[in-house]
Amino acid sequence: MDTDSFDETYVLLLLADSNLPTGSFVASAGFESYGTHGFLSQSSASSGVQGRAAVAGTVAFIQDSLHTYARSALPFVSDAHNVVDAFKNLKGKPKMDHDATVNKLLELDELYETMTLNHVAKRASKTQGVALLTLYAKGFACPSGLSDEDHLSKSLAILIDRLKLMVRREETHGHLPVCWGVLTGALGISLLRAQHLFLFLHARSLLSSAVRLNTIGPYSSQQLLLHSVKPLVEAEVSQNKDIRTGIFVDMHRSDVDDWPATTWPLGEILAVRHDLQHSRIFNS
Repeated sequence: MDTDSFDETYVLLLLADSNLPTGSFVASAGFESYGTHGFLSQSSASSGVQGRAAVAGTVAFIQDSLHTYARSALPFVSDAHNVVDAFKNLKGKPKMDHDATVNKLLELDELYETMTLNHVAKRASKTQGVALLTLYAKGFACPSGLSDEDHLSKSLAILIDRLKLMVRREETHGHLPVCWGVLTGALGISLLRAQHLFLFLHARSLLSSAVRLNTIGPYSSQQLLLHSVKPLVEAEVSQNKDIRTGIFVDMHRSDVDDWPATTWPLGEILAVRHDLQHSRIFNS
């Protein structure tokens, strides 16, 4: 394994750590509401075993959630990642580079805000997005004073600190897909790896929610993550890896199938009803 590949693999292992303070443990992406409304049992009504019904219902939710999330959010990850990559390759005055890059990221953030259909999903996305920016600043940026801190690392730290400050000032939203693209681009992770890890972490978060809701057990969760979720994630990455938001290309193209879209209306309805539950343990 060459040095660059090892460095990327090492960063991927760090990002896959479930202990990272990203706020994902308080979000179920609508799964809690899905169970409250009785869809877990309906998903496998023919099964006579309650445990199997719960597992089947969980997998069905993950499949639908992954499909709509990949189609609606992955293009924003891709474009944000490409924006940061372009920033890293720019030559010229840093101030000009920062302004142009920030403006592009703000465009992406505003479009995602517009396309996200319910306030519960928006709330969770913003919470986790700013957590990622904070994570880079406090956990991944090169500590000040180190002799090996180069100009690029300083520029990236300034860029992300500026974006984080704008989120705190409510000048932009700081949605999760955009911030994930920024984070992985700044850390030097390839776009394909960033896309794959983004969907993997979404699926793992859903399984973690299922365990906390006592829908499935921790061993069952690991089995599903290896055997059931793996092909779902790979299929969605393969299908959606080349889709972009359309902001930075001709918006008058006729191939509308290449733009972001929400593919699961029922999931949106259940997610927006999350706050109407009499009791809940998740924020979304």
